Amino acid sequence: MPKPDPKDEVPPDEFPPDRDESPARDAYPDRDEYGGGGRGIEVEAGSLAGGGAPVSVISPLARGRRQPRGIIFWTAVVWLGLVIFAAATATVLPLPDPNDIDIRAKLAGPLSPGHLLGTDGLGRDILSRLASGARVSLTISSVSVFIGMVIGGTLGMMVGYFRGAFESVVMWAMNVLLAFPALIFLLGLVAFVGQSMVAIIAAIAFFSIPVYARVARATTLAVSQREFVLASRAMGARSGRILFREILPNVLLPVGAFALVALGVVIVVEGTLAFLGLSVQPPAATWGGMIAEGRRHIFDTVNAALVPSVVMFLTVLALNFVGDSVRGRFDVRESNL
Repeated sequence: MPKPDPKDEVPPDEFPPDRDESPARDAYPDRDEYGGGGRGIEVEAGSLAGGGAPVSVISPLARGRRQPRGIIFWTAVVWLGLVIFAAATATVLPLPDPNDIDIRAKLAGPLSPGHLLGTDGLGRDILSRLASGARVSLTISSVSVFIGMVIGGTLGMMVGYFRGAFESVVMWAMNVLLAFPALIFLLGLVAFVGQSMVAIIAAIAFFSIPVYARVARATTLAVSQREFVLASRAMGARSGRILFREILPNVLLPVGAFALVALGVVIVVEGTLAFLGLSVQPPAATWGGMIAEGRRHIFDTVNAALVPSVVMFLTVLALNFVGDSVRGRFDVRESNL
């Protein structure tokens, strides 16, 4: 067999580098060829330095996602759990009837016999009325937020995907609704229709549609240009399938996180109407109504007005903490979907 001519051999340093032989490349197999770092990985130090303890190498994005929740977040979750539990079991809890009147025990202070948080100006138990009022506030807020999220989110996805004249008309209508004074409309509606929970829910849901539509539209505009959506279009998928199979899962998380914060806003709106005497009809207990009743006895005792005010404040604050935490974890821009 003839020996190859030395002139035809190529020096080793002239071979094209078809593979990066650097140890750093071998140490990060999950990292893409453009230098990105998708997720955190663990590297055995022995594979690099001949032995030793494992070294954890975590990308900044993974480090932010794995950051444990703080004590404030879990305190807010526990408080919301207590409020939901009290609202769900208000009729079965071993508490006095929220509408029982006992004039002899009126304006009793906290830790009174048979009244843990005291009584109001008519001798009604404050704790039982708080639990009953939580049911009213959570029902109005959750139902109205759900209706507004479904209608507004659907509209926002459609206008963000189809664009064109349809987007211009719908967003013009949303801007008109946002500019309209919602509280004045609520006052006029309650004065015309009457104090009805259904009317309050419908009015709040109607005026919350533009907010969810704008959030869903902004998220859809970002997601609709992603590779998986473009691939579905290229494969001939219908618009309905793309909207509900590809875009909806990515829109649902930021819209749902915003809905948690909106729950607190609706609770404040319902409390404002109840304070003005325009929420559900008495003697049904509401947090805003309890504050209004306690205001009349503010010079005798602050307990009747202070306790429902603190409960409403802590509930809205907890919803804001949880909503902001969820939004920061699942927001489209932060998670790079």
